[in-house]
Amino acid sequence: MAVKLDEIRSAAQRVAASHGLDVVDLEFLGPAKERTLRVYLEKNAEGRARLKAAIAAGEPGFEAETLPERLREGGLSVEQLSGVTHEDCAEFSRDFSVLLDVEDLVPGDAYTLEASSPGLDRKLNHAEDFQRFAGCLVKVRTYEPVRNNRHWQGRLMAPAEGAAPGTITIDLGAVKQNSKSRKTGLNTVEIELGNIELAQLLPEI
Repeated sequence: MAVKLDEIRSAAQRVAASHGLDVVDLEFLGPAKERTLRVYLEKNAEGRARLKAAIAAGEPGFEAETLPERLREGGLSVEQLSGVTHEDCAEFSRDFSVLLDVEDLVPGDAYTLEASSPGLDRKLNHAEDFQRFAGCLVKVRTYEPVRNNRHWQGRLMAPAEGAAPGTITIDLGAVKQNSKSRKTGLNTVEIELGNIELAQLLPEI
């Protein structure tokens, strides 16, 4: 019996929303006896707004010295933090596990449920993600080649005035390019959202 990922994702989002969270991604991996259902979570817009207010107010646990270095230096905005805690993941897992059993969404008994933050190499899945993470390093793989290249990496630029809708722009000068990228002679590249097969952040340590 096949696992219905769309139904599982919808159920996960319902549970996540009740905890002030959003589902970033969901994977079902492994052989029959070692299956893992992995859910990546982050604070939703309201949760990130509360996080931003707590940091601005210097509330206990949110003092400047406890914040990520890139956030302190201005290379990262509060909006770009996942904000997810261990407690968030534990509470989500508890409630989602019950729902999975009640609605029998995962056939068979042998699977492990894992919930975590999206990590430093977070996937970008929606147009809103590309707007939110403008200024961050990304790598993108396209369905169809752009200037004879399907693999691009660089700094995601904020949409410029007059930019074509439904596209992203990457500053190629921000990272060392592969030979195909260099041969294009481009400083920036525009890619249509509909042509993006995979996009994710490049960690900046």
